[in-house]
Order: sequence, then C-alpha cells, then structure tokens
Amino acid sequence: MTKLALVTGAGHRLGGAFARHLAGRGYAIILHYHRSHQDALALAVEIRSTGVPVYPVQADLCSTRQLARLVASAHSICAKGEHELGLLVNSAAVMLRANLFDLTPGDWDLTLDLNLKAPLFLSQKLYPLMAAGGLVVNLSDSGAHKTWTGYPAYVISKSALESLTGLMAKSFAPKLRVNAIAPGLVLPGSDMADEAWTRLVEKTPAGRTVAIHELLLALDYLIENPAITGQTLTVDGGYSLV
Repeated sequence: MTKLALVTGAGHRLGGAFARHLAGRGYAIILHYHRSHQDALALAVEIRSTGVPVYPVQADLCSTRQLARLVASAHSICAKGEHELGLLVNSAAVMLRANLFDLTPGDWDLTLDLNLKAPLFLSQKLYPLMAAGGLVVNLSDSGAHKTWTGYPAYVISKSALESLTGLMAKSFAPKLRVNAIAPGLVLPGSDMADEAWTRLVEKTPAGRTVAIHELLLALDYLIENPAITGQTLTVDGGYSLV
C-alpha cells in the first residue's frame, strides 16, 4: 500500500514545492488547489511523469461544502485500498494587506477561514483515514508574533494556528503527530516592491532569504523524527529576532 499525502494550496509557490518534494519521497499526492488551475495541472503532469500517482482536487477551502468535497475525495481515493493517508500539509493561506482602520469583515472572515479554520476541520475530518504514526504539518510564519500593522488578520491567524497546532497535537495523540513550520523570508508577496523586500532581507541575521530546499529539510525532519509533536519549527535565518 502506497503512502499518501494531501497538500493544500499545492498549485504553486510553497505548496507546490512541498507536493513535488513529497512525490520524490514516494508519496502519492492529493494535490489541492483553488484558483491555480493551470499550474496545478502542470505539476500533476510533472509528478505523474515520474511514476507517482497524483490526484488533483479543486476546492475553495473557505466553503464548508467544498472542503467537505475535498475530504470526500480523500476518502474515495483511500477506499480503493491502494493508498493510506499518512500526511496532511496545510499550506493554503491568504495574506491580505489592510490596517485595522481599513480591514473589512469580509477580509477578516476570508483570512481566518482559510488560514485557521480550514486546517482544523480538514485535520478533524481526515483523522479517521490516517494510520498510527500519521502527521499533520501546518504552515505558519515567523512573523506570526510580530505586530505587522499592515496585515493584522494574517498575523492573528498564524499566531492562532501555532496555538491550534499544540491543541491538535494533544487532542489527536497518540494516533497523529501535529507540528508547524514557520518560514521566514522565502518568496516576496505579489504586492511587495523589490526595494521593500530587499530591505527586509538585509535586516535578517543571515542576510539572505530562506531557500525552499531548507524548508523541505524541515519537513523531512518532522516526517522522520517520531518524537516531535506540538512544536513549531522556525526556519527563518533569524528574521524573528529582528
């Protein structure tokens, strides 16, 4: 029976890197995406070319109905008896710019629904499918405890996600381990000017961005060390110290 990983937000950016890496480790992949249709299908073709099974599933994780559809797809895939779900990577997230004066109820709900509620309820609903020794990895941010006044909903969602990680680890034990990875400066946001990104990078003790392969090493560590649960592994070149 092939081990199976579900990666949310796997159509592009870090989610895509996680999915590609896990396929290289021999996991069959449930490749979740929302709007990144072309990128997700291209990645699915790439992974299949290596002989690894991949199952693209489109869903808006802010929708209870569509989240349930993703869960049903995972149950259907596992019901065939070829795969056993052993890993869930909650990578999908949104980072909307707005200060506390401009933040709208809609943007607040969108951010908390995707960044916090979806990881909880996906984990809850997929729990029955995951064998002993299964692992959930939540993607946080090393800025989760900073006062980024331009992104209040985002930092609140990521700070809460780290608290949720500990609660899930305690509640789902001993069947599942639950951990988080908190990246630092890896990829600039689409709305960030190059000059602003460069200034941030230069402030870090490491004086450089975090390479994607360094995040993948963190994922490998969490997969391979069964004594680690309820922890947030910060991979940020010291950015959280600034």
